[in-house]
Amino acid sequence: MVLRPAVSRGPPRVVRRDSRGTGGVMPESLDGARVVIITSNAGVEHDELVVPRDRLRERGARVTHAAMKGETVQTYRHDLEPDEQVQPDTALDAVDPSEIDVLVVPGGTVNADKLRMDDRARNLVRQLRTAGKPIAAICHGPWLLVDAGVVPGKMLTSYPSLRTDITNAGGTWVDESVVRSDHNGWTLITSRKPDDLPDFVNTIAAQLTG
Repeated sequence: MVLRPAVSRGPPRVVRRDSRGTGGVMPESLDGARVVIITSNAGVEHDELVVPRDRLRERGARVTHAAMKGETVQTYRHDLEPDEQVQPDTALDAVDPSEIDVLVVPGGTVNADKLRMDDRARNLVRQLRTAGKPIAAICHGPWLLVDAGVVPGKMLTSYPSLRTDITNAGGTWVDESVVRSDHNGWTLITSRKPDDLPDFVNTIAAQLTG
């Protein structure tokens, strides 16, 4: 399926790919694009942090990893197996919403649960929503979107266990590898799990190149 341009009027425009898709070919260059990935300092799903960070940097994007504290971040695989510790680039307090072109929220149950309880993370999401700047969240990451109150009227996906939370928050949940929902000048990109990362990252890249 070919990604369609975003629209700013009418009902949400939703772009979906089934789980068999490759997500297409990532654009050649993202020079100048400013991406911020936010995490807690514990319980982050390894690939959902590292893969978007590295793949987008390879295309020239300026990717900043901001953690709740300016300390090492413990990553996990499937919430069970500890993986590497990652040093963030900055702390969440230092993030300037005006210098973000797209915000990325990785999953990990503990990570997402800590972010959803953090005033700074919730306020950042709300500020970006108001400014019409895209947000991309994967796996348990949409928990932050629920608590920030930006889900009503949006179509999105997530790890399946979040379906009830999203529905109760006024969103529409679908089982797709990636969903890009465009409405009133704001774009939300969501995916379900690490297996969906190719589609997730390529859709972020496509968004950054218009």
